Amino acid sequence: MTKRRILRLSGADTRDFLQGLVTNDVSKLESGAVYAALLTPQGKYMADFFLLPDGDTVLLDVADELGDLVTQRLSMYKLRADVTIETVPLHLHRGLGEVPEDGFADPRESALGWRAYRDSEQTEDDTDWEALRVAHLVPETGIELTPDTFILEAGFERLGGVDFRKGCYVGQEVTARMKHKTELRKGLARVDVKGTAPVGSELLSNGKAAGVLFTQSGDQGIAYLRFDRASGPMEAGSAKVSWRPEKKSL
Repeated sequence: MTKRRILRLSGADTRDFLQGLVTNDVSKLESGAVYAALLTPQGKYMADFFLLPDGDTVLLDVADELGDLVTQRLSMYKLRADVTIETVPLHLHRGLGEVPEDGFADPRESALGWRAYRDSEQTEDDTDWEALRVAHLVPETGIELTPDTFILEAGFERLGGVDFRKGCYVGQEVTARMKHKTELRKGLARVDVKGTAPVGSELLSNGKAAGVLFTQSGDQGIAYLRFDRASGPMEAGSAKVSWRPEKKSL
């Protein structure tokens, strides 16, 4: 499980401050955890994280590798706002089944269970989180989600990580333009895989670049595809890859 850093944001302006920066509607904290991202002004991914209500404060759960970046970026935008940002010694616990009293349902996908934040580290957890991620096409920080990512191509709308009615935030214009295109030409997809290939292997179709293969679990994987080139058999090194487009409900 990816190491996490837990930040606490406190102060009278906290929620309004976040509302003007992140991709999701911070008012949803009234009903539970919120999945969101920070984007560059050019609309590209900078970091994804969970926001959690904690009394008068907000907890921010982010991959440890992005903790310094998120703290720095939030501090840059803070200016004179009444907001304090600090790292707190809490630890992420995850599980499946009924959500505990101190937990929150994972807002991305119900099959991913719950998240809780406790004083001690989680010592027992044999859940295959990677298999669940692949099965439900959920991207991971630093693997499928990189500085080159546009969040709509990564499925953030399906995962509830972006709100198109909340108003402006950094990177909003580019994201809105992509939303109103007739159809995305590239994006993450679940693929069938025979064999194995390193994360980040180039996918070829008839000798042409068709995308990149990322996480694998068993005979399935997550790939970033050029949809117009992914209709036939593909190769990633010695692995054979195929894609079956999801049928859209009417």
